[in-house]
Amino acid sequence: MSAERVERRLAAILVADVAGYSRLMERDEAGTLARLRTLRGDLIDPKIAEHKGHIVKTIGDGLLVEFVSVVDAVRCAVEVQRAMAERNAGVPAEKRIEFRFGIHQGDIIVEDGDIFGDGVNLAARLEGLSVPGGICVSARVQEDAAGKLDLAFEDIGEQQLKNIARPVRAYRVVTEARPAMPQAIGGPPLPDKPSIAVLPFQNMSGDPEQEYFADGMVEEIITALSRIRWLFVIARNSSFTYKGQAIDVKRVGRELGVRYVL
Repeated sequence: MSAERVERRLAAILVADVAGYSRLMERDEAGTLARLRTLRGDLIDPKIAEHKGHIVKTIGDGLLVEFVSVVDAVRCAVEVQRAMAERNAGVPAEKRIEFRFGIHQGDIIVEDGDIFGDGVNLAARLEGLSVPGGICVSARVQEDAAGKLDLAFEDIGEQQLKNIARPVRAYRVVTEARPAMPQAIGGPPLPDKPSIAVLPFQNMSGDPEQEYFADGMVEEIITALSRIRWLFVIARNSSFTYKGQAIDVKRVGRELGVRYVL
C-alpha cells in the first residue's frame, strides 16, 4: 500500500485576533458582533481579496489567512491597521475594536481545506506578541519585506515562544509615520497654555498580554487630560509614534511642541 501523499507548500501566513475580545463581548455582545460583521464586510475581507489573500478559516474572534507573497501579506496588514486607527479616532478606549496581527513565512501542510505546520504555529505565536493595533513579524518576513515597502521595522529581539523549540527573532512593523523633524532648531512654538504629551508606558511584566493594559492606561490618561479646557494635550496618534524607542525627553518636547512630557 503506497504512503499517502502530503501536500506541502511555502506560504506567508497571517493570524489575526481581536484584542480584549472577551471584555468587549461582556460589555456589549450584540453590538460587538454587529461591528465585527461590518468590519469584515467593509474592510477586512475586501483588503485580503485585494492583496490576493485567502481566508482559510475563522478561529473564534480571529482569522487564519494565507498569502502567496510576504509583501502582499504585510501590505494588507498595514492598510487594515491604518484604516482601523482612523475608524477608532474619537472612539473611547473601552469601546474600540483593535486587531493584533502576526505574520510568518514558512512551510505548511494542506489537508481538507485547512493548513497546518510550523508556519501556522509561528504566525499564531507572533500574533500574541503584537500590541493592539500592531503587527508582529518574523525575521524571515522582515528580510523579504524590507526595501520593498516604505515601512520601518523595530527589532524586539529573539523570543522564546510557547511550544517552539528554537528562539525566534521578531520585529514590530511601524504603521505610523514618525512626526516630521521641526525645521527650526527650537521646534514648533509652544501653545499659549500648559501643554503635555503622554508617552507610551513600558510593559515591564514580561507578559505580552499586559501590553494592552499599559496602552489602555495611557489612552485613559490622555482622554482624562483632554477634558481639561486650559490644558493642551498631544493626540494619541502622535505620542504613540515613540512606542518602543529610547526616549530623549527634551527632544520629544521640541518635536511635539510641548512643555511637559509624562
